[in-house]
Amino acid sequence: MAKTKASNAIDAHVGSRVRMRRMMLGMSQEKLGDALGLTFQQVQKYEKGTNRMGASRLQQAADILGVRGASLFRRSSGRHLQTGR
Repeated sequence: MAKTKASNAIDAHVGSRVRMRRMMLGMSQEKLGDALGLTFQQVQKYEKGTNRMGASRLQQAADILGVRGASLFRRSSGRHLQTGR
């Protein structure tokens, strides 16, 4: 039986922050994907938290979006996410 991957809460949060910043800039998923060397479908999966972004890809996205990588982990309150560990 095939396992289905559940979205990790942190992956979903980071993806939503990428999406929020991309939309603030008026950038399409296709344009971000082109800049990252990906398809818009892959960007969509990152934004939904379906796929996890590796550290180097996360930093590349932050650079393209004009933000610090750490800002993609922040809550709207400005505090960093807690992993529960």
